[in-house]
Amino acid sequence: MRYVRAMPDSSRTQLPGLGASLSGPIAGLSETPISEVAMTVFGEPDVVPLWFGEGDLVTPDFVRGAAARGMEAGETFYTWQRGIPELRAALSAYTERLYDIKCPVDRISVTTGGMQAILLSCQLLLDPGDNIVIVSPIWPNITSAAKLVRGEPRYVALDRKPDGSWMLDLQKVFDSVDARTRAIFVNSPGNPTGWTMSTEEQKALLDFARKRGVWIMADEVYARLIYTRPVAPSFLELAGPDDPLLVLNSFSKPWAMTGWRIGWLTHPAALGDQFAKLVQINTSGVPHFLQRGAIAALEKGDAFLAEMVERCRAGGELVFQRLSAQPRVKIARPEAAFYNFFSVDGVTDTLAFCKKLAKEYKVGLAPGEAFGPGGQGNVRLCFASGAERLSKGLDRIEAALKAL
Repeated sequence: MRYVRAMPDSSRTQLPGLGASLSGPIAGLSETPISEVAMTVFGEPDVVPLWFGEGDLVTPDFVRGAAARGMEAGETFYTWQRGIPELRAALSAYTERLYDIKCPVDRISVTTGGMQAILLSCQLLLDPGDNIVIVSPIWPNITSAAKLVRGEPRYVALDRKPDGSWMLDLQKVFDSVDARTRAIFVNSPGNPTGWTMSTEEQKALLDFARKRGVWIMADEVYARLIYTRPVAPSFLELAGPDDPLLVLNSFSKPWAMTGWRIGWLTHPAALGDQFAKLVQINTSGVPHFLQRGAIAALEKGDAFLAEMVERCRAGGELVFQRLSAQPRVKIARPEAAFYNFFSVDGVTDTLAFCKKLAKEYKVGLAPGEAFGPGGQGNVRLCFASGAERLSKGLDRIEAALKAL
């Protein structure tokens, strides 16, 4: 039998020295500017790392202990694709008490982190050539996930007010939707801006999605990290059980569990089997014993969560007071999440600026170029750390600003 080599496909990626090609979207998945900055000095002990979306608190002991007991009990085998029944029940109860709604267990699927929740949702909704409207500036991984399934990211940038805060022109979102749009992605409270969508805006967007038959992918990972109310407005408070809504969430931020890689989706019950299949193909599920820790976070973590919110509130205020005193800095007091996204007069290439900060001043910030349209000219600082680390980093940032 003779084998005939297929004609070259220009959409695929050919790496030098390899005799076979790779998937086309791989070519567009370059290293993010955040990693590009971090890898220049990563691991150096004297660097103050304020670039990634995590603080300096270790996961609380009652969460770690629950996971350890699960491991000691032998919970190390394959388990339910959508999460162990106890965790899904705990997530259902948590959602119901948080938003005063009904949220039965069959609407909950556990994922390997919030990132996998995003990727699974893109796999579920997007065919090649479909587009997804994304409110930006935005954490870059939604862009990569959409491209990986050969979808087209289409951005609507937030507008910046004179005081440095952010606002969304919903009409721009509506105008960006066309016949190939399958989903609208909104992260609220937002990374990197801290912008938070109002209930009225959510209602208008949900009404639009119903009429147009498009999905809303609502990233609500920072819902508990808000400083003006107990929890941020959620689409779950407005939507019916079968509305075109996927709400993505994670244990990473509220309970200092970034390395655990546990998240969850709240979705119409009819999608349960589809998500089970996707989880099976991608990871076969979250390790059983780790899910024990997630249950402990939900059931025993209120005091820790309150501590985290106050810690971030104080950190955000410290950063705001220090940097707003700098004449070249444009910055707003954060209303939610744990980032300051600010600009420096005269700095246009923030990737080069952040590399300089990392190499010469030993402080790590994230360049605005990483966050898509609307992010250019800004830098992101994560203030989810204690005052000592933040003060040390701010001293170095101020020294760099004075040297500009």
